[in-house]
This record gives sequence, C-alpha cells and structure tokens, in this order.
Amino acid sequence: MANPSILILAGDGIGPEVMTEVKKIITWFGAKRGLDFDVTEDLVGGAAYDVHGVPLSDATMAKAQEVDAVLLGAVGGPKYDVLDFSVKPERGLLRLRKEMDLYANLRPAQCFDAIADFSSLKRDVVAGLDIMIVRELTSGIYFGEPRGIITEGNERVGINTQRYTESEIARVARSAFELARRRGNKVCSMEKANVMESGILWREVVQKIHDTEYPDVELSHMYADAGGMQLCRWPKQFDVIVTDNLFGDLLSDVAAMLTGSLGMLPSASLGAPMANGRPKAMYEPVHGSAPDIAGQGKANPIACILSFAMALRYSFDQGDEAARLEAAIAKVLADGVRTADLMGPEGGTPVSTSEMGDKIIAALDASL
Repeated sequence: MANPSILILAGDGIGPEVMTEVKKIITWFGAKRGLDFDVTEDLVGGAAYDVHGVPLSDATMAKAQEVDAVLLGAVGGPKYDVLDFSVKPERGLLRLRKEMDLYANLRPAQCFDAIADFSSLKRDVVAGLDIMIVRELTSGIYFGEPRGIITEGNERVGINTQRYTESEIARVARSAFELARRRGNKVCSMEKANVMESGILWREVVQKIHDTEYPDVELSHMYADAGGMQLCRWPKQFDVIVTDNLFGDLLSDVAAMLTGSLGMLPSASLGAPMANGRPKAMYEPVHGSAPDIAGQGKANPIACILSFAMALRYSFDQGDEAARLEAAIAKVLADGVRTADLMGPEGGTPVSTSEMGDKIIAALDASL
C-alpha cells in the first residue's frame, strides 16, 4: 500500500520557518512511529508570484487535487500590496479552497492551562477551553452574486450577496454533527434568522438534518451576535459551533483570542471524500505571514504543528498519534518553554522557532 501523500506549501513570511519545524515532526513520526508519508513541496502566494507570475500555478493546483492532504504555511506580505487584486497572494489560498471544494473549515479554540493567563479573560473562564467552530467556507456572502461596486446616480454602491442553497447548508451541518459525535455530542448553530432570510433557511435545514440523521446529538440555535457575546461570557458552554462563512470568520477570530495567542491556533478545511475515503483537506495555522518577524527565528511554530496534528486525526485516522503530539506540546508549555509571543510579565528568554520544534521532538521522544 502506498504511503499517504502530503503537499507542503510553505508560502510567504514566517511560513517557511514554521513549516521547517513541521517537517521535522513528520520525519520523527516516520522514524519513531512507522508513519511514513510521501512529502512534496511547491509554491503558493507571493513566492509563487515571484516565480510564475500567479499566486498559484495550474500545476500546483493539480498536485493539491491529487494528494491526501495539503499543509499550508502563510501567504502575503507588504511587497505584494501593489499587485492587482486578481494576483494578490491571498488569491492562491482562495483558489485552493474553492477548487478543492473545501466547504467545512474547522477552527479549534483550545486553551492550554500553562498559558491561560495570556487570555484577556479570567483564567477560570478559559482554562481547559476546548471548542470547535465549523465555518462554511465556499459559499455565502464572500462568493454570492451579484457583487461589485456600481454607480447609481451620482454615488457609488458596494454590493455583496448572501446566498446559500439547502445542499450547501446540509453538508456543513453534517460535518458539524459528525465532529460532535467524536467530542461532547453537542452542536450550537448560529445565524441571524431574526433578520435574514438566509438565516431562516439555515436554521430550518440544520434542524431537519438533526432530526432525520443525528437525533442523538444535542442541538441548539443562537443568533450569531448573541453567540459572540456568549463566547466572551462563558465559552465553555459550547462544544461544536456551526455557522456560515461571514459569521464563522468573525466568531472564530473572537474564539481565537480567548486562547491567548494566534500563534497557537491551527485549522483544517475539509471537503468531500476522495476515492480512498479520505476527505479532501488542507491544514494551515490561523496566523498570517507576520512579515515584521520573518526570517528572525521568532515565530511560534505550534499552530502549524497543531495543524499537522489535525491532519493526523482527520486525514490519516491517527487520532492516538495526534493526541501524542498535542500532549507533547502541552508538556513543553507546562515546562515553561516559550517563544516571543508567549512571554509574560515575569520575563525570561524566549526560545527560537527551531528550538521550540526541538523541545517538542524531545517531548515526543520522552513519550515513547
């Protein structure tokens, strides 16, 4: 049987630095756990534009369609701000999501006890937090038509259209219910059914999928603005939150800051199953390319490493090994190892990006 395949797209800014640490982790799992992967690498974002004149070449897109999982670092940087919108680095990322039809974006918000004090909320509110936001990723207001800027009379008008079909809602709802069955068996669906027709349809379809296919999962509904408030008030009331593209974008960023650092947050974008039964998938850290610290060894690689842990769990059916990697990270943090973004008022000397990777590998060794 062929080894599972991974395409690494390190991208721009700190992307190559944090991805270097992921490659070390992948090598460790091959050498120490017998989990061998066929890894190839290519370009995306500004790095691809510099070589090909586009943020994602057709050849790279074809590779992404064939592999079992894509690992992406980050895209963008100030040197590309002057480019036409159609070739900005972010368009490469959006093309991957759209053409791979990665409709379910999984954004976990997990607060490790060792860094609970970095959250803007009180420790008892966030310590031990472990929730999952499932954001619909390929439809909604970011893709709906008509859209654009037009002129009406003597002024310009900006237009974006919120549009969802029943099938688009149903498939992301199923993703959320399936995840909940592996976790706390509880889903909260968030929309604005009080003021938006798309919200009414969203609520109706999610309820129908629940009643006919997942009656064993606890389901609640909440208006998205109230959901944002409740995430700040008592986030541990939630297990899985499912919501649309726009609200998911906003709510997942709110949840992200509950954990204390963007450098800690992974994500997964999943699509329909391939012939081998695995979902099409791309994994990436939530943080951006951080051009202000790129090349300085200051970046926190944990979000990217945790993204690989998600790949182990959701693409390669290696939940126990994903838990091993997550436990190693928790151990390193509990031991006081910190990158610059995790340095508190007590001071100390932060470790570099590569040193953090080495500490995590040492913790993995100790787990054997």
